[in-house]
Amino acid sequence: MNSNETELSGYLDLFWQFSWSQWIIFSLVINIILYLFSIGLYLFIDKTCRKSPLQEKDHPLTKSDFYISLLTVACNSLVMLIGVFLWKNGWIEVSNSLSPDVIILEVVALLFLMDVLMYFFHYAAHLPFVYKLLHGKHHEHVSTNYLSLFVLHPFETIGFGVMMLVLLMCYDFSVVSISVYLLINLIWGTIGHLNREFFPAQFDRFFIGTTRFHNHHHRDETKNFGFYTSIWDRLFGTYK
Repeated sequence: MNSNETELSGYLDLFWQFSWSQWIIFSLVINIILYLFSIGLYLFIDKTCRKSPLQEKDHPLTKSDFYISLLTVACNSLVMLIGVFLWKNGWIEVSNSLSPDVIILEVVALLFLMDVLMYFFHYAAHLPFVYKLLHGKHHEHVSTNYLSLFVLHPFETIGFGVMMLVLLMCYDFSVVSISVYLLINLIWGTIGHLNREFFPAQFDRFFIGTTRFHNHHHRDETKNFGFYTSIWDRLFGTYK
């Protein structure tokens, strides 16, 4: 174990000693920061990107969506607390590896595995009875705005978190890999809900889940269920 890994291990030991009140505060603060980061990133790209809007107007901002977005932040905090509980009780173990090769492989593995799980989770959310109860609110945003990513039913937010926790229970990922993946996930979700294409046009050839790819899903709910890639939509005939 090198000095950097020893230092990271020291941070993990510090977090281990947190009380539950400290964890509650910490999880809320972290998720509020990520929420504000997503909004800031959306607005920055929207103001600086010279590409034409994908749809004529952004979805209007409403108080209802704002409150739902805050509920999503609270649900994300809850998922983090569940993860801490599983960690403290030995159901989840994390490594303190800082090896670039390990981190890259683990991040790629998380992206691939979560992409598969999210495709089927998202497809299931469009089954008529599930859609009516859970996912329909998100699709009121036919066009999008900077809150669209967070306009989700609590069960959807928690469902995504549970899928992630199940993977963490199956393998001892590095805490760095987990952190990098979660940051990529937030950035990808933010970019996916822009009203301007962020990626170069040729990225479609590489099976990337581009902004236009997800925007098509908001306009045609029977297509493009993937998140990071379009692989599964192409494979199962739901690609547009």
